[in-house]
Parts: sequence; C-alpha cells; structure tokens
Amino acid sequence: MTTLQTDSPFEPKRSVWSPSLADFLFLSLIVWLFLAGPNGWLALLSDGDTGWHIRAGDWMRQNGTVPHTDMFSFSKPGAPWFAWEWLAELLFSYLHQWAGLKGVVLFCGMLIPSYLLIVFRHMLWRGASPLLALGIILLTSGCSAIHYLARPHLFTLFFLAGALWLVDSELERPTRRLWLLVPLTMLWANLHGGFLALIACLGVIFVGQLLSRQFLTAQRFALVGAACLAASAVNPYGIQLHIHVFHYLRSDWIKNVVDEFQSPVFRSEAMFFYEILLLAGAAACVGLARKGRWSDVLLVLLWAHLSLGAVRHVPVFLLVAAPRIAAEFSDWWRAFVASSARRSITRTFDELSSDLFPRFSRNSIWVAAPVLALIFLDKPIAWPRQFPVQRFPITLIEQNLPSIAGRRVLASDEWGDYLLYRFPVTQRVFFDGRSDFFGPEIGKDYIALMNGAPEWATILDKYQFESALLPIGWPLQVHLRKDPNWQLVALDNDAILFTRRVLTVASNVYGGGLGTQDLRSKEIVTDGLMKTNRSAEITVEGQP
Repeated sequence: MTTLQTDSPFEPKRSVWSPSLADFLFLSLIVWLFLAGPNGWLALLSDGDTGWHIRAGDWMRQNGTVPHTDMFSFSKPGAPWFAWEWLAELLFSYLHQWAGLKGVVLFCGMLIPSYLLIVFRHMLWRGASPLLALGIILLTSGCSAIHYLARPHLFTLFFLAGALWLVDSELERPTRRLWLLVPLTMLWANLHGGFLALIACLGVIFVGQLLSRQFLTAQRFALVGAACLAASAVNPYGIQLHIHVFHYLRSDWIKNVVDEFQSPVFRSEAMFFYEILLLAGAAACVGLARKGRWSDVLLVLLWAHLSLGAVRHVPVFLLVAAPRIAAEFSDWWRAFVASSARRSITRTFDELSSDLFPRFSRNSIWVAAPVLALIFLDKPIAWPRQFPVQRFPITLIEQNLPSIAGRRVLASDEWGDYLLYRFPVTQRVFFDGRSDFFGPEIGKDYIALMNGAPEWATILDKYQFESALLPIGWPLQVHLRKDPNWQLVALDNDAILFTRRVLTVASNVYGGGLGTQDLRSKEIVTDGLMKTNRSAEITVEGQP
C-alpha cells in the first residue's frame, strides 16, 4: 500500500479556514443526492420503518425507560420485544419534536455524504489517484442508494467507514488510537445492531495477520476485538441483545421473505455498477495477495460473499472494498504511466490527477457551511411535511378516518408503519416492519392474507379485523369485494379500503396511552345466533 502525505511538498500547508476540493465534494454529494433529484429529501422516507422508530422514541421519552414488551400491535400485545436501536429512536424522536420530518431527514441525510467523504479520503490515504477515487465513490454511492433511508442503519455505514480507516492507519503505524474502537462500539451497540460488522472485521484482520505471520499485531487486534465485544454488552438488554441479533440474522424465515435479505438481482443500473465493483474487488484481491496483505484480501472476500447472499450487505461491501480497489488500481495505473511516452495523454492525465491530490486530501471548517445553511433554510427547499404519497395511501386515509383510526386494520407492513406514525398512542397494528418481532407464526398468516390463500376468512376472524386497507395488487381484495360481510368504502389507484358490515369480532377502543388496549364486549351475529364476546384487557408493562 502506498500511503501519500496529506499535504503536497510543493504547496504551503493550508489552514482549516482555507476551503478545499474535499469540501466542494461534500457539497456536491448533498446537491446530487437531495437537491437536484426529483424526489430529494422525500426519498429518505420511502421506508415506513422511520415512522415506528420515531414513535418508539416518543414512548421512551414519555415513560423514561426502554421498552421490553410490545406496545404497537394487537396481534402480539405485551409480547417480549427488543428495541435494539433505542438510542437512535430516541434521537429521531427529539429531532422530530424539533423540526418535524425535516429534522429526521436532514440528520440522516448528512450521515450519507459524510460516510462517503470518509471513504473517499480513505482512498486517498491509501494512495489512490483522486480522479479514480472520484469515479469509484460515485459508483459506490449509486450502488448504495437502495439503502439511503432515514433509518438507524446509516450509523453503521458512518461508523464502519471511520473505523476501517482507523484500523488501516493502525496497521501502518500502531498507536493507542486503536483502543478508541472500544467506546465507539459501546455507543454503536445502542444505535444499531451493525456493530457486529466491526467485530467481524476485527476477527478477519486477526486471521489475516496470522497468515502474514504478524503475530504481535494479531494479538493486539484479538485483544481489541474482545474488548469491543465486551463493550457492546453495555446496553439496556445486555447479552440478550447479541442473542436476539444472532437469531435474527440466522432466521430462515426472514431470509426467505424480507426483501433486503434476498440476493441481489442484477437487472438495474445500481446492481450493474455493483457488479463492476465486485469484479474490480476480485481483481484487487489478486494484487493484494501477491503483496501478502491477507487481512485486506479476507475483508474483501468476506463482504463480497455476504453481499451476494443479501442485498442489505452491498453498501458495507462497497465501503470495505472501495479503498482497496482504488489503491490497487492506482498502483497499476502508475506502472502503466511509467512505461508511457513523456508527452503522452496518459502522462498528462496522471499529472492532472497528482495536482488535484493536495486539494482533495484535506477538509476545512467550510465543510460545515452547507449543513448550517440547510438547518436554517426552510421555504426555498422542499422539506418533507409528510411521508411520500406515492408509497403510502395518505389521501385515502385522511378522507376515511372513522374507518381506520383506532380500529383493528389489516394493512401491509409498510402501511402499518405509517399508521403507527399517523395515529400515535391510539393505533395498534396487525403487522409492521419489525419482522424479527412478529416471526414466522404471524408472518405466515400475514403472507397468506396478502396472497388471498384459501384460509383467508379464517385468519380474518382469528385476528378480529374491523377494516382492511390493502394495496390494490393484493389478491385478497378480490375476495373481499365478493364477501357480503365486507363493504368497499374507498378506492384509488394504489389502495382499497373495506370495513366489516357485520362485526363478527370484538371492536377495540384504546385508552391509557401507548400501553393499554381495552377490548369491550360487543354483540355479534354468526349463523343467525346471537352471541356475546366478553371484555378483555391487555396491559403492557410500564402502563397502569
């Protein structure tokens, strides 16, 4: 690895007050990702999980503790639940209170160009050509855009990018800074379960150092890795968090039904770019292996394997592989340039890139300028005031509040997330984005309803649904149109709403805050016989 100096020997050292091209790159990423595109900041809210994350944070602020049982569903009320991203949810709640959805998307949006800038600077630190690094960082961003969402996983991208740069610098010149990973992991474990990615990387580096016969370095990384693992247990759930995340990542049901756990489908432009970088990573591994850099080889291979198994790992593979790809390809490029004629185009291009290096390899205080401007700017920018109407049936919901608010509604998991956001305190849902919580038992019922399976009527009775807010493409809506017990209330291009004509189930009225669900008695008619459903009360821990 060729590590270049931060400042060019031919230029005076610049102060932190002097703007740099790296500052301009940060601003350009903000413009490219959020200001120039058609969806802008609203794209960060394309996943409804943001809604329940905010409301979970609200609950914690109101109750002064983290939840240990469910308070969002009527299908598993009071069941054990790990809010394993509790600190991120608490932060989202405060941001939402401060500036609404603008606060949430602005904070999350700034994490994205920040982690990309760290990866870019890491490439330069490893000796990459600035022009080649620019191309790779743009490809990396394009491939990773599928996960540019206002969710806690952005903390993992940000922290892992910085941690791997720190690890690389420690492999080059050992210092005590490596132990900074321990408090970082402690914080990380309370923000997102992706802290395990760092521990996996430290384990791989340990093995790579053994293969390289760097036994003292291997021992050092083993100690730091063990300390990081121990520090991650400093969270409200202790070691139970690790057990839960382990089962979550190994769940065959989640792997089979959750989109982000599926293998990449190479039919989009983003996945085409990913394929290019995947092949580039394999080529870089050849050069790294010849140099005996086995830790780098194993890191690239590990995350390439994981990214081929689950598309959710693609951004992690890219931030791990990009600095190594850029450095290796830059070395090959310099060898090619050295064999070129003195006044060739390749020499001219290489000299241009070298001239740009000192301007890209540092940041100034001005990198904060666009962030401050966005905090105070309001009307000129189309900040989201609501979730995107293209993905959520917001208009239909607002026009039919009596049929939805506070009722036992069958909806998609994404729309269930939105209902929790739209009707805080009063709403419970059948299924939402917490697939790890609902598990295969309720998950299979959910999928059966989605597909209009033969047992659909039995499942509707089982969970005592009063309304059904369905995507227009669900086969179940065809059955409900024909069922005399269900009435079509509203319809648009994307959603259809039904209510039950004859309540064959208990209606629900919510009270006592987020914790209490009171199922009051209601007369029902079944096969011409009058029956009575007795009242029941379900109380969640921490509520009266």
